[in-house]
Amino acid sequence: MKTQIVLPDALAQGLKSAIPVRKRSQFIAEAIEAKLRALKFRQALKTAAGCWSDKNHSDLKNQNDINKYLARFRGRFRRNA
Repeated sequence: MKTQIVLPDALAQGLKSAIPVRKRSQFIAEAIEAKLRALKFRQALKTAAGCWSDKNHSDLKNQNDINKYLARFRGRFRRNA
């Protein structure tokens, strides 16, 4: 799809001087993809914020508890494989 965008002069000049003519669309597309991934990730973090609490997971308050949980979980996983 063709899309027309307007860039600030300095940004357009930087793009022209750094990226060959036939590679600019690909460069811009990759930059937009990366920025959108980062935006989506930040939105997911905001959505997930606060979903974990010691009240809801009182059995996982310290590293020893976590290690025990992981050992049990991995043991079940290996038995089912």
